Amino acid sequence: MTASSPTRRLCLLLIDDNPADCMLAQEAFEQYSEQVSIKVIQDGQSALDWLHEQATKQSLPDVVLLDVNMPGMNGFEVLSALRNEATFRHLPVVMLTTSTRQEDVDLAYELIASSYLVKQPDFRGFLDQIDSLVRFWSQARFRQQPKPVN
Repeated sequence: MTASSPTRRLCLLLIDDNPADCMLAQEAFEQYSEQVSIKVIQDGQSALDWLHEQATKQSLPDVVLLDVNMPGMNGFEVLSALRNEATFRHLPVVMLTTSTRQEDVDLAYELIASSYLVKQPDFRGFLDQIDSLVRFWSQARFRQQPKPVN
């Protein structure tokens, strides 16, 4: 068996307005603290503002986890804004929501979501989802952030 080189931590941005869901997600991701860093922002506009700041630092997250149902700017509006800006167009966006509505699934994919996950109602099921998500995205390769045009 050959020694593998150390891997970079997976950087996630969770955008979800529900404090209980955010706490649940943070608890679920705690077991991956050596592999994953997670930033939680509870509204769409603040998340977009944070992403713009990160873009200037060349420090965007690897994956965005995005709730659908949020007050103010909902998940679809956030996703649309991300896809309409060249700086963010390459970011994988996983819709992580309680909505099982087919219309929501269809719209997410029309707006070019990377995937659509319905949150499992029980914590054990949610932990299994998070485990699968971390394993998949930890092995994925990402496009580098486009260089600023001068």
